[in-house]
Amino acid sequence: MISEEPNHRAGPKAEPHRSGFVAIVGRPNVGKSTLLNQLLGEKIAIVTPKPQTTRNRIRGIKTMANAQVVFLDTPGIHRAHSLMNRRMVEVARATLHEVDGVLWLLDASEKIRTEDEDIARMLAQSEAAVLILLNKMDLISKGKLLPLMQRCAELLPGREIVPVSALKGENLPLILDLVVKQLPEGPRYYPEGEVTDQTERFLAAEIIREKVFILTREEIPYGTAVVIEEFSEKEERNLIVIKAAIHADRESHKPILIGKRGSMLKEIGTQAREELERLLGCRIFLELFVKVHKGWTQDPYALTSLGL
Repeated sequence: MISEEPNHRAGPKAEPHRSGFVAIVGRPNVGKSTLLNQLLGEKIAIVTPKPQTTRNRIRGIKTMANAQVVFLDTPGIHRAHSLMNRRMVEVARATLHEVDGVLWLLDASEKIRTEDEDIARMLAQSEAAVLILLNKMDLISKGKLLPLMQRCAELLPGREIVPVSALKGENLPLILDLVVKQLPEGPRYYPEGEVTDQTERFLAAEIIREKVFILTREEIPYGTAVVIEEFSEKEERNLIVIKAAIHADRESHKPILIGKRGSMLKEIGTQAREELERLLGCRIFLELFVKVHKGWTQDPYALTSLGL
């Protein structure tokens, strides 16, 4: 929805209003979702210590006096083998053709990997303006940072390179200034105060999935998906009723997700409900089920229904 509200600033010295779309890209687990949340000042993308947490493209909206930036958090780009991972990577690749700018995020505490070099080759062919961000600057010394900056300059010559800490918010005001300067003049695409266009159903599914990722054993999360089966608002009671199914890829995952006497499922539900109540500002009745859907990660129809 495009706002038709004109820019009321007058006079020859008035700053033009800028707007556009900026993708956040990088290999898995470099801090893209953390960066998005920090730029917005609000959590809209789930964050876990495990790679490939982000499966869909998440849209976050930053509105300022002179600009509106629509950030697109993307799945990690890697050399994917499974159908699900290949589709995730394709989501990220396709985004590069739809944006005005790109924030390429790298983990400064690690060496440049093959996946990073693959991303650099993709970005070299992109028409979008690219900023290179070296994340986790707080974890390494300046002496180790300089060779990494040099290597990035070799991979993508002529692009600005900025060390940042997504977790601590270091240098993020500078990033916003640089992003805005690279955007074209244009109107606001979303009303002021709106930070995402994701539906409440989608956010609920993501928050539940985040708790599954954090609370269950290493092998469980990648074979799980969350489907919201009911989302109904009871306005007179300031209550939202949510019924959600956690789909497991293997029969052996079901007892782990449920836990002894339902303890794991209860803990997932409690943590998800508490966060949803803070996010949505009302009481939540959350009911969770576990269903086995063997091979869903390789099922094109199941992936399509989940937006992949």
